[in-house]
Amino acid sequence: MDTITFLRPDGLVQSPAFSHAAVVPPGATTIYVGGQNAVDASGALVGGDDVAAQVTKTMANLVTALGAAGAGVDDLVSVTVLFVDGVDLAAAYGAAAPALAREGAPPLVTAARVAGLGVPGALVEVSAIAAVVR
Repeated sequence: MDTITFLRPDGLVQSPAFSHAAVVPPGATTIYVGGQNAVDASGALVGGDDVAAQVTKTMANLVTALGAAGAGVDDLVSVTVLFVDGVDLAAAYGAAAPALAREGAPPLVTAARVAGLGVPGALVEVSAIAAVVR
């Protein structure tokens, strides 16, 4: 096996938005991306109270972090998304989907609603694990 295999086994819900398990082959380089928020290079929050705008910036930051490690969204294995309770999830997911578009099966996804995040005013935080198979 020289590629990451995403599994969507019979008996579990079939969703175009996520897979249930992933098998990463030996020798792959694993990349861990810590929590990304909608902040610019100076640390200023972008998007105000607009969750879609915040998600768009957060996903751009995720792509930048992956790129710095020699990876991209096609290399994502797992994504964790934290939303501040009360945000419009449809707007948030709508803004995230284009950034996560990729060939093949989608990555594993965990999403949770939380009371708040470490960055004041942040409505979303995303962390991820990627694997690059050479």
